[in-house]
Formats: sequence, C-alpha cells, structure tokens
Amino acid sequence: LCACCMSLACCCGSAACSCCCNCCPKIKQSTGTRVMYALYFLLVTVLCAIMMSPTVEQALKENIPFYTEFCQTVNAGENCKTLVGYAAVYKVCFGMACFFLFFCMFTIRVNNSTGCRAAVHNGFWLLKFIVLVACCAGGFFLPNESTFLEVWRYIGAIGGFFFLLIQLMLLVEFAHRWNANWYSGVKYNRLWYAALAFVTLVLFSVGVGAVIFMGIFYTHPEACLLNKIFLGINGSLCLVVSLLAISPFIQKLQPNSGLLQPGVITVYVMYLTFSAFSSKPKEMVVIDGVNTTVCVFPFNSGTESDKKIVTGLGTVILFGCVLYSCLTSTTRRSSAALRVCRNTDVPNSTARLYVCFSEEYDEEKTGSGQNVVYDEREGTIYSYAFFHFVFFLGSLYVMMTVTNWFHYDDHKIEKLLDGSWSVFWIKMASCWVCLILYMWTLIAPIVCPKRFEA
Repeated sequence: LCACCMSLACCCGSAACSCCCNCCPKIKQSTGTRVMYALYFLLVTVLCAIMMSPTVEQALKENIPFYTEFCQTVNAGENCKTLVGYAAVYKVCFGMACFFLFFCMFTIRVNNSTGCRAAVHNGFWLLKFIVLVACCAGGFFLPNESTFLEVWRYIGAIGGFFFLLIQLMLLVEFAHRWNANWYSGVKYNRLWYAALAFVTLVLFSVGVGAVIFMGIFYTHPEACLLNKIFLGINGSLCLVVSLLAISPFIQKLQPNSGLLQPGVITVYVMYLTFSAFSSKPKEMVVIDGVNTTVCVFPFNSGTESDKKIVTGLGTVILFGCVLYSCLTSTTRRSSAALRVCRNTDVPNSTARLYVCFSEEYDEEKTGSGQNVVYDEREGTIYSYAFFHFVFFLGSLYVMMTVTNWFHYDDHKIEKLLDGSWSVFWIKMASCWVCLILYMWTLIAPIVCPKRFEA
C-alpha cells in the first residue's frame, strides 16, 4: 500500500513515477518521464484520429442516448459537427503544440534534475494532464476561426517538414551507429564480419527486389511516366551512394564506412518510393475500349475489410515512427548527431545485437514497489527544452498527416492511405533529402576537415 501511495505521488507532486508492483523491471527517471509525455502525445493523437472518423461519429450517434440534445447543450453544433473534421483536429493539435512549446521555453537551460523547473518537468503529471486538456479545449474558443485555420495550416506544414527532416537525420545516424556498433566486435570475434555481410546482403536484396517489384507493378507502357522517372532516379542515387561509401577516398577518412549504411538507406528510400507511388492519385488508361486503373497495388482485393486492415496497420506504423523519432531524437547520441557535431562525450560502442540502448546508470531507489534509477543527479541525460521542441514539431506533423496535409476537404481517417499529390511529393522529396543527408555524412570530412578532426 505504501509503495502504491509513493507511485501515485508523482501525479500531484515532483516524485518520479513508478509502478506499485515490485515485479516490474527497474526504470530510469529520464526514461519514465519521456514515456509519460509520449503517452500524453499518443492520447491526443488517438483523439485526433477519432475526430476524423465518420465511422466513430456514426457509432456515437447511434449508441449515445439523447445525442442531439447533448450536442446542443455543450454548444457543439448540430450532431456535434464542431467536434469532428479537420477544423477540430487543427484546434486540438494547436492546444497540444502550445503545451509542448510552453514547456520547451520553460525548461531552457535546465542542466540538472534538482531545480524547481526540472521537478515540474519530471512530476506533477495529473496537473499537467489537466493543463493539456485545457489547452486542447481552449482551441475551440479561438476567435476568427477561418483566419486561424488558414494561418495555422501553413505553420503546421512548416513544422511538419522540419519534423520529417529530424526523422531522416535520425535514420542516417542510426545506420552509422549500427555499422560502428557491429564493426567494433570484429577485433574480438571475426564472426561479426559474417553478421555484417549477411545483413548487408539481405538489405540490398530487399532493395533490388523492391525496384523489380515496382518496375513490374507500378509502371505501364502507356502511363505512369512519373513512376518510371522517379524509380530510375531513386534507384540510381542509391547505387551512387553505395559506391561512394566504399570508394578509396571515403575509406581513407572513414575506415568504418561500408555497405551496411547504404543498405539501410536503400531499403528506406525504396519504402518511401513505394509509399509515394501508392499515395499518388490513380491513373487510368483505355485498354480494349475499357477504362482500366493501372499502377496500383496488385494484391488489393478492394473489399472494405481489407482496406480497414491496411489503413489500421499503416496508421500504427506511421504513429509508431513518430513516437520513435520524438523519443530517440533526445538521447545523448542522437542529439549530438542532430547538432552535426562530434559526439565526444559518449564512450565507444560495444558490439551487440541491438543498437538502441542507453549507457547511463546511477543509484536506484529500492522498496516494495518498482525501482527507479535516478540517473540525472549529476546532470540531465537529455535536453529538456529540445525534447519538448521535438514533440511540438511532432504535434504539427500529426496534425498535417491526419488531415492529409493540404487535401483536407472531405478527408476521413479511413482514407489516410488514399492518394493525393501533396502526400506523393512530400514522400518523394523525403527520399532525396535522406540520400542527400547520407551523402553529406560521407563527404563532410573532406569538405570540412577541421570540424571532424579527432
């Protein structure tokens, strides 16, 4: 009972959050804090998805007694029309963005977890949840709704673009870290060479297979000209960066550079290319006098159940990537990579089968409840302000993605993966930015040798 009371103290006080069950594995204070903010973020994201779903709206209308009277009582319009649609998502995400932007400014230059501002960041979860709800609800009382929606739409597009950029930088950093992590084991066990070779072969096999698959199913002799052009461009660029990674002048400056990193980049670029082709509006050609849709996914049976499964799976993957980017962008390694500087304060990696791990451990609190490792006594593990700023950008990215960017008219969450030109160009541009970022990490030591001196 005492342990449960201690774990609940984090809701209204500055105590670190933990479960009351001692069978739960120990958790670091920095990790627990970030997970709590991620849960807040996920909760609002689910709410936005619900607001864009006519299926949910119809279910509420059918199952809630006196639904129309309730909507009129809360001044939500006929059938609660002001609580659904892209305008409602914009308002809710505006509140969430303001919440994280406030904490970003509030935690600037917080260097340890012993101050008042750090205590607010790491605790008071119930109070912060109330503040978040108030911020999201406050968006519905903004004046000049049409002007707000027009301005906020472009702010969201800019913020969403920068969040995409952070995602791509994290991918490049992950590829380099994976290669360095496994390469460090070669001096102890030569089997790591076999592991590197096997994974590299698998990655490039997937990349080449994706090119062949899209060449067969996403091109047509009489249509899909953009697909042919961009598939050729992206495939050629992947080949160029792969050859560049193993070129003699790159190997001289970066001995650890190999084919694993371009293999990761190639698979991701091919995934983005496939996703872009799938997001493009359908094209039709006349074949034997019949209008036929071409360059579409060949295994889609077209049934509603299949579409719901694909949309649901795509939504989970999408928001899983968003949460991963928000959480990992603030680790010590990733923050150094995003600042484009040498990460001199992180010890050398030890080869292991996983590369997403943490190195910091300190004293822990023991008791009948879950153990909490206070790993920020000497200093913060991550930048609090940057952490909230990434979630601020993530809020804008979610807002634009759920509302289909600039094609928000009559959009539904069930059509999240349906085609639109804005999504197509965003994904295609992401391919090129990813390749450019990786290419820059290869040639940067040549262009700026002093910056990368040991």
